[in-house]
Parts: sequence; structure tokens; C-alpha cells
Amino acid sequence: MDVIHLLPDSIANQIAAGEVIQRPASVVKELIENAVDAGADHIRIYIKDAGRTLIQVIDNGKGMSETDARMAFERHATSKITTAHDLFALRTMGFRGEALASIAAVAQVELKTRRREDEMGTLIQISASQLDKQEMISTSQGSMFSVKNLFFNIPARRKFLKSNETEFKNILTEVERIALVYPTITFSLKHNDSEILNLPVSGQKQRIVNVLGKKLLQQLLPVNVNTSLVNISGFIGTPESSKKRGAFQYFYVNGRYMRHPYFNKAIALAFEPFVPTGDMPNFFIYLTVDPSSIDVNIHPTKTEIKFENEQAIWQIITTVVKEAIAVPSLEFDRAEAIDMPVYDTKRPPVEPPNIQVRTGYNPFKETNTQTYRKTDWEKLYETHSLPIQSTESGLIFEMEDKEIFKISSETLHYKGKYLILVLKSGLTFIDQRRAHIRILFDQYLQRIQQKQGASQGLLFPEIITFSPKESTVLPHLLDDLSYIGFDLADLGNNAYSINGIPSGLETINPVETLQEMVDKAMETGCEVKEEISETLALALAKKAAILPCKILSQEESQELIAKLFSSTSPNYTPDGKLIVYVFPEEELNKKFK
Repeated sequence: MDVIHLLPDSIANQIAAGEVIQRPASVVKELIENAVDAGADHIRIYIKDAGRTLIQVIDNGKGMSETDARMAFERHATSKITTAHDLFALRTMGFRGEALASIAAVAQVELKTRRREDEMGTLIQISASQLDKQEMISTSQGSMFSVKNLFFNIPARRKFLKSNETEFKNILTEVERIALVYPTITFSLKHNDSEILNLPVSGQKQRIVNVLGKKLLQQLLPVNVNTSLVNISGFIGTPESSKKRGAFQYFYVNGRYMRHPYFNKAIALAFEPFVPTGDMPNFFIYLTVDPSSIDVNIHPTKTEIKFENEQAIWQIITTVVKEAIAVPSLEFDRAEAIDMPVYDTKRPPVEPPNIQVRTGYNPFKETNTQTYRKTDWEKLYETHSLPIQSTESGLIFEMEDKEIFKISSETLHYKGKYLILVLKSGLTFIDQRRAHIRILFDQYLQRIQQKQGASQGLLFPEIITFSPKESTVLPHLLDDLSYIGFDLADLGNNAYSINGIPSGLETINPVETLQEMVDKAMETGCEVKEEISETLALALAKKAAILPCKILSQEESQELIAKLFSSTSPNYTPDGKLIVYVFPEEELNKKFK
């Protein structure tokens, strides 16, 4: 009996959809790319419930005929390629002919479309790959795709979607990736009737600022080079704008967003001498190459791309980035021109000061009036083999003007990093910064849980402006930020006034601290309330904790140790790093056998 058979189209389409349509953001990406390929210069996106209920993309592109509108939902139906050779000459975003068929297999889809030369347009309604309706209608030029109830026929797939906040953040990421490379197209994005993005036509730099925030305006250095292999344009961030996490890193080739770890490494190496270890630079790099020298047909998402001249392009990227860092361009706003002083010819000249020089003086030569005597530090070396000085709190050992450790009757300080206690069981080592992080984390988390944050008002409130993506998660953070001690006032347009900060943190930079906390919350993608609270508490604790190499007084040491061991988890930081290490006396004895 034969056992091999062809799968029905409905099942085959669902299998294909599993590769192409992984979440609501995948639908948004495919529909926007189709709008770009259709020549649209105005694209509007409407989202309901993070894409679960509705994803609607409206464009003013060239539209489709009645026949093309129906064919567009068939698998491998495309207008982008006709032969295998066309795969190596692609100049469009889409080409596989799988997207619409995959979307229609897992959702209820409605399409309204009309070409400029047609008097009437076409309406098509499809549900789970089944055509429900097709008729002539009156509609505007272009296309309007409405995708409703995504994964309604695959409950297991729908169940594995993340929270609305996470899913919408992924949608916003896809919109940003496309908007950043097409500044000549107007984009707008609404979520649950709230406008998130409104991007008019602009220059490339202004589009980056409009999408990701005004703080980037003064942090971007232009890069531009044309060679026979590749043309490179775009911007890199100044070394000072690099971050430990959450850096903006975008690579494009021929208008297509891509991930390319090898090219990322080229930029990282160029920045290496200028940024602290572990910091990541911002960059927006746009490559233009001969389509025949790249292969984009590797993965259904089309973000993994192979280059024929990869190593040569790597060298060019490294060189152009190094040049941009070394010779930053100076851009002045005419409205803020520097008022240069003008020399006044009528003003009498200023007489130079009369400076007397002792020409015979030599500080390195002994004279009759200056006898050589041994200094205190020389006397110290006569009696001690090590530079030790006595203080009220104990003995301090120094070398090359740096305090290495302090010995007291109770606590030993090693390099301003560790506290060492002498116990009956042996030596106990405590990382003092990590101990402080644990203590502060417990305090901030308790404030959040008890909703009793103490705030210190600022004499001069500061303004912080968030990017559209950051603004989507900020409402879920505001309560916890308030309980910690941040007093924020919404000024509109993603801007907030910082009127107060947590008590005891008067020395911190409030804008920088708040930005880092939001960045951390964005990075971790908190799904539940407890995770959000813990993320914010830990981020602030790390910012406020004592810095390495700080020498604590005996009182400060004792207080730190007491508070640490009153914690429910004194041995580890909230992110799992060791705080306390005990070196047993038995191990010490073994070393001296």
C-alpha cells in the first residue's frame, strides 16, 4: 500500500506559515515590505491588542488588478522574480511569494485594492486559506490589508504569544527597521487608537532622530565612502554615546535590514581603543552593493545575507569607521552661531606682566644655604621593610601611593574592594560593592512592595525624552519608579520632567540613571509585575552602590556587614554573583604543611 501522498494546501500553508509568520510582528514586516515594493510613499499601520485582534496596513502604492489580487494569496505567487537567475539580481524587499499565503493560512484576511487606471477596486476576504468573498468595490488607489484574529485556527500557537507589551515592542522594532532605511516615505503607527509614530519625509539623520529620540542628534558622526565593491553611508555614534547595553545597531544592504556578526565585529574593533571594555557603539550603516554579489535567499525572514567579497568589505568598514571617529565633522546650527570677539583698534594695548626669572636657580643642585637632610620616607625604610604607617584605626600598607590594605582590630580592607573578617572558622571575604548592591536592592524592592518611596525634590527639574519604543513600556514602570522615589510629570510627546529623585541619591545624574533603568527594563522584556519591580530595583542599586576601590571607615564597614547579614540572601547578589566567600582554617593549615 502506498504511504506517500501530497499534503492538502491548507496544511502545507500552515507549515510554511510556521517559518514566515512567527508572531504579529512578522505579519507587520511582510505587509510593510509589500507596500514599499508597491512604490508607496505613505504607509499607515493600525494595531489592536498588539496584533492579536487586528493588524491593518494601508498604502498609496500602485495597487493590484482583480486577477493579481486573487493570485497574490497563492503559494509562490510573486511579481518579483520569473527565473532562478532573478534571485541574484533582487532589488525588492520580497520575492519568495510565501508571505500572503502564510498569513491567510493562520488568520482572517481582507484586502481592498485598486490601481490608478481602474475605476473600481477589488475586495477579497480569505479565512484559513479559504476564499470567502471576492467582489468589485469603490476604494482609493493602493492597498489596504486587514489581518484579524491571528492564529485563530491554531490555538496552541496563539497561546505561546508573549504579553501585549512584548508583542507590540516586537512590532515597533520591525516598523523602526524599515522606517530607518526609507526616510522618503511617510510612516504612521497607531496602537489601540494611540499614536505611537508619526514620521514625515525627512533626511536620513533626522529620520534616525525622529524614530529613536532627540538625544541622538548631537551624537551622530557621518560615514561615507564609495568604492568599486561597496558604497557605504550612514552614521556612527560618538565614542561617548556607547552603552553597556541597549545600543542602537543597524546594518542595511540595498535597503534591506540584516544581521551580520562579522561586520559588527569590524565596527567593534574600530571603536575598541576609544570605548571602555564591554561598551557597544551606536551605528546606522547602509551598504549598497551589486545584487549579484550577495545571496539573500538563505532564510525566510531574509535577514541573513551572504556576501561574495565579505573580507574586503570588512576592511573598508573598519577603515571608514576609524576615520569618522578620528576626524569628527563639526556641524553648527546657524541660529546658535558662536559670537566671536572682534579686536578693538581703539582700545589701548595691555602691558605684559613683568616676570622676574632666577637664572642661576637649579632645584636639583645642592647649595651652601640648603643642606641635605633625610626625609621621613627615607627614615621609614631604615626601620621597616614595607611602607606602613600607623593611624588611629589601625595600620595602612601603601605602595606607589596607592593604599593596598588596611589592618584594624576587627576588619581588613584589601584594595578597597574586599572586606576580610577573621572568624573562628577561617577568613571570610566580602565583596563590598556587591554587598552594597544586595543591601540597596532589598531596600528599593521593599519600597516598591510597600508603596512607600521617599523622594528628594530637585531645585531645578530636568527633562528626559524617551524614544517611541521606550514610551510604550514606560506606563508599566511609572508606579514602581514612583515607589522607589522618582517624581515624574508627563509633558507629552514622550517627554517627562524629573521633579524628584530617591532620597540619598542626590549625587547621581537623574537623566542618565532613569535612562539606564528604562534600558534595562527594555532589555529584559519583563513579562510579570514582580520581574519589572526587581529589574528596576537592581538597576538603581547598581547605579547607586559604592564604586570599587573605595576605602570604608571602620564604622561604614561594620554597618555594611551588619546590613548584609540581616538580608535574606547575603551570599549572592540578585543577579547571582557571589558576595561572601569563606576560606576555611583547615585549607589555610594545609597550605603551610
